[in-house]
Amino acid sequence: MAWTQEEINEVYKKIMQKAANDEEFRKNLLADPKYVIENLTGKTLPDDYTVTVVESADPNYSDPNYAATFVLPSSSAGELNLDDLDNVAGGANVCGMQAGSVTKG
Repeated sequence: MAWTQEEINEVYKKIMQKAANDEEFRKNLLADPKYVIENLTGKTLPDDYTVTVVESADPNYSDPNYAATFVLPSSSAGELNLDDLDNVAGGANVCGMQAGSVTKG
């Protein structure tokens, strides 16, 4: 079952509110975020999705608009392939970020 951006935003909002006030929920979310999200929503996440939850080291930091996670592709030593060369030589390669979205890992 596909998730809409609106559903993702609502789940994110619920998780942030509950994690701020429920220490047990927070602990479980850090330990097994996929399981917690599925239980909270009643929806199954795709098997190939990875959800990672981290705690901020700064207790005053709570604005997700200034946080981003970048998932890098495997490192490859050596020469670039033709697709990589096209992108480097002026090809279009657009990267978009959505704060608080569930991302495919």
